[in-house]
Amino acid sequence: MAGFELSDITKRYALGEGAVLAIDRLSLSCRPGEFVALVGRSGCGKTTLLRTVAGLEQPDGGAMRWGTEGRRARAGMVFQEPRLMPWLTVRQNVGFGLLDEPDRARVDATVARLLALVELGAFADALPHQLSGGMAQRAALARALALDPDVLLMDEPFGALDAFTRRALQRELVELWLSGASVDEGRRRTVLFVTHDVEEAVLLAERVLVMRQGRLVAEVAVPLAHPRRPEDLRVVQLRERLIDTITQSQPRPEPIERIMQ
Repeated sequence: MAGFELSDITKRYALGEGAVLAIDRLSLSCRPGEFVALVGRSGCGKTTLLRTVAGLEQPDGGAMRWGTEGRRARAGMVFQEPRLMPWLTVRQNVGFGLLDEPDRARVDATVARLLALVELGAFADALPHQLSGGMAQRAALARALALDPDVLLMDEPFGALDAFTRRALQRELVELWLSGASVDEGRRRTVLFVTHDVEEAVLLAERVLVMRQGRLVAEVAVPLAHPRRPEDLRVVQLRERLIDTITQSQPRPEPIERIMQ
């Protein structure tokens, strides 16, 4: 189990003869085992930040520190699209990251357990095109968990799903997180979850961060027990306050506004 800390992260992308500032001296920390959601308008830098934490992008400035002791933290990533390899079965996709593991019996047992966990045991030998969208995203989640990540990074993983499937997978994700489900049982994962859906952020996370123009502009604690329901007045109030914060046009407050309940 591990958390992480970002300090003054800056990321620019070349654009013609100039550059676009995607992340602007951003600092944040996630405690070990914490579920944090990141929301904001399209283009505010959410996905760039997530990819930077994952090591898929290198920042132009600042530093990142993992809260592990004696070893490098492992991160697993789930994208908006499942990105399963179409020529591999569900079982092979889930175990793909474990191909170099010498103990094949342990790998097989791990894959079987995770398939059962995401209710895909009966589809272990199916190909991706034989799955529904929700089933494919379950397989992608199992593939990320197979790596036994300390931190689970999720980039709008339910954004392309219908409302019914989305709600079911939201509940399953919370149950997996609360149970500490992993290769090594009993360790709750740190989750950083990017979404455009403010209600989804309130339903899932312990803390919601609002991003605007490459900076964090607000932090909202969500001190509500799971399971949470969209019609709960406290959920509605938090959602509306977040929407108001996101749609504000004024510059970033100093320091970050913390919206307390």
